[in-house]
Amino acid sequence: MIELDRIVRRHQNFSRATSAFFYALSVAFALNFFWEPGGIYASGITGAAQLVATITKHWAVPLSTPVMLTVLNAPLFILAWRKIGHHFTIFTMLSVILSSILIKVIVVKTVINDPIICAIFGAIFNGIGTGLALRNGISTGGLDILGITLRKKTGRSVGTINIAFNVMILIAAGFVYSWPHAFYSALGIFINGRVIDMLYTRDRRLQVMIVTSRPKAVITQIQNEMPRGITIVHDAEGAYKHQEKTILFTVISQFEIYDLENAMKLADEHAFVSITSAVKIIGRFYEPKQE
Repeated sequence: MIELDRIVRRHQNFSRATSAFFYALSVAFALNFFWEPGGIYASGITGAAQLVATITKHWAVPLSTPVMLTVLNAPLFILAWRKIGHHFTIFTMLSVILSSILIKVIVVKTVINDPIICAIFGAIFNGIGTGLALRNGISTGGLDILGITLRKKTGRSVGTINIAFNVMILIAAGFVYSWPHAFYSALGIFINGRVIDMLYTRDRRLQVMIVTSRPKAVITQIQNEMPRGITIVHDAEGAYKHQEKTILFTVISQFEIYDLENAMKLADEHAFVSITSAVKIIGRFYEPKQE
């Protein structure tokens, strides 16, 4: 059993390290091939690092984007270590350091001159890297750490929190660079947030209603698959055959849909299952702790 745990832990660490490298490559590609040539500012700490680099580029010792990316993330590593998890923080540091190195190493190259195209494609590449990193239990630093921390208190998605924090960056970009480019950056930030939410589904909550004639089997199977509470409504009646049914209610994350489908196939494949988005959850909802 101990050996199996070690193998699982090794596999998780390898997946996280791979995700950190893939994110670093994605953000370096987005920044050096699209955002920098198009005059587009990224979201979060990366955008803040770009702003500092723009302001100081005529100084005797300019502060480059990769250097500021590491410096601005440093206090957020402390927050992640205290509030989220130690393994999470270590791999987050790895992703930020790799990002800084690759942004420095990869040469800035103009692929296309249209700033709108640059904003869109930079956001897609960065959003994919960020979303996959979050799915594998690590962060890309900056606002992701704040987003995960605040999500536990506000219930908002990471992508939505990310967008909200970027308003100040856009205003600063408008003053420092130009207002048209600030609007292009806003478009990129919005797309980046949506791509993150498409890939990082762990924080998206769904309400599940199950109408079944085998409630005990369904409850047992669901609770074997996932740690979820279930509310039981007895004495329901189907209008078509007037058979006695039981209605079960539970709330899951979108990340657990496959587990739910698997549980229903094993327990009662003829049950009626309705799944809807839960706008807000008030009360206890179990979330696995990040390590």
